[in-house]
Amino acid sequence: MGSLRLAGLTKSFGRTEIIKGIDLSVANGEFVVFVGPSGCGKSTLLRMIAGLEDVTTGSVTLDGQDITNVAPAKRGIAMVFQTYALYPHLTVRDNMGLALRQAGVSRAETGAAVDQASTLLDLNPYLDRRPAELSGGQRQRVAIGRAIVRTPKLFLFDEPLSNLDAALRVATRIEIARLHRELGATMIYVTHDQVEAMTLADRIVVMRAGVVEQVGPPMQLYNDPSNTFVAGFIGSPRMNFLKGRALGEQSSIMGVRPEHLSITFSGSAISGSVSHVEALGGETLVYVHTEPHGLLTVRLFGEHHFSVGQAVGLTPDPARVFRFDAEGRRLR
Repeated sequence: MGSLRLAGLTKSFGRTEIIKGIDLSVANGEFVVFVGPSGCGKSTLLRMIAGLEDVTTGSVTLDGQDITNVAPAKRGIAMVFQTYALYPHLTVRDNMGLALRQAGVSRAETGAAVDQASTLLDLNPYLDRRPAELSGGQRQRVAIGRAIVRTPKLFLFDEPLSNLDAALRVATRIEIARLHRELGATMIYVTHDQVEAMTLADRIVVMRAGVVEQVGPPMQLYNDPSNTFVAGFIGSPRMNFLKGRALGEQSSIMGVRPEHLSITFSGSAISGSVSHVEALGGETLVYVHTEPHGLLTVRLFGEHHFSVGQAVGLTPDPARVFRFDAEGRRLR
């Protein structure tokens, strides 16, 4: 089991309130991702769940037990950090089994748990190596294995892929997703990368300035954002925002995703000139400077050829336009 409940959770440093009354439930076996810009409070919230930061007000409940004031080591939670935090003088085997040995678990039981985790993570060939002999991705898998052997109720990941290069990030992301499927464990994952959030999460928690802006499955947030912040944060490239009244709309702001803008040369609602083109093979991103809407992004699938400075028109798909009021709230 690993169901989690946060109720009225706040965190203040002096007079500065960092976490501002968060209520959230995480079901057993669920993969939940906290996402938001730097400084939004997502890592602080994760550390409060782990017991590494004190709670100012509110409660943390795990499987029906209030653990708000329980010591971190006694919460039944394992945490994987951004830095691998491996002991350089110990082998992979000893790093993975250290927590069990310190807890008084027998050498035989520890060895069995390490063997099981190393098989799951494809680490068997590296068990007798030291961290310096491993790649970044292998070190991160060792850190994950160290968490697995503890058989926790809840796994916490604090930006575990941020130190890896692009190819390793993708490979390790796939490994974490596979791990979740095979273990069926409850996982909470913090990232500022919305692509990681979209590809890993059962549900995403979008945070800004210590509050939760919206919670839901990835495609629900993509297709039905509650405000301009969520609409702009979820999706890459980010959503375009247009001045609605400049287009004869009643709403102050119109949002349209890059793939829902088409380039036309006559009868267009918006005119502009090409500022930059990114030819990526499978898709082409065209950046168009417009008045009065500024720089807009168009995503075209396949290869397309445009010249910088070329005059073009843009037409939004009317069925895929989002409308927002002056405060950024969604008009439904």
